[in-house]
Amino acid sequence: MTAAPAPLRRTVVTIAGHPFHALWTPEDGAIRAAGFATADDPGAIGLEERLARLDPATSARGVADASSGEDRFGIAASLEAYAAGELDAIDRLAVAQPETPFRGEVWRALRGVAAGEAVTYTELAARAGRPSAVRAAASGCATNLVALVVPCHRIVRRDGGLGGYLFGVEIKERLLRHEGAIA
Repeated sequence: MTAAPAPLRRTVVTIAGHPFHALWTPEDGAIRAAGFATADDPGAIGLEERLARLDPATSARGVADASSGEDRFGIAASLEAYAAGELDAIDRLAVAQPETPFRGEVWRALRGVAAGEAVTYTELAARAGRPSAVRAAASGCATNLVALVVPCHRIVRRDGGLGGYLFGVEIKERLLRHEGAIA
């Protein structure tokens, strides 16, 4: 009989003035879900609910807070470095989420948008290899389970407006200011 997989681990780091939760698999250090706690969701329960909806098998493992010394992949340290201004610190973190072929391309394109840069949904679709699939690119942002590390906050409207963000436009604006993409 095979042992059940270990629960996901949770790390919480304050970024842009808000608690940021990262859920990762302890065997490989891949972040499986990440996002901000908000005034409407102070415990980031919505993050676990999204994970259950979009990746039920991973969600079924449960979640436990990471103990000190358990994060051999440096996830908390990388997030803290990002929060302190080392903006590329999150670029080296591993991520994994269920994907369709195009959504996978969108998420890889998102990871190619550098800190300090903001691109439009149209440009994101082009970077993902399907310039006419703007709505599908936007859908890729909306279904991204690994916010911040797969930086959907760096996508703006064609008119330069910030557009929406699952965790609120105020957090999106703070992130873009932190990264130097807006003054």
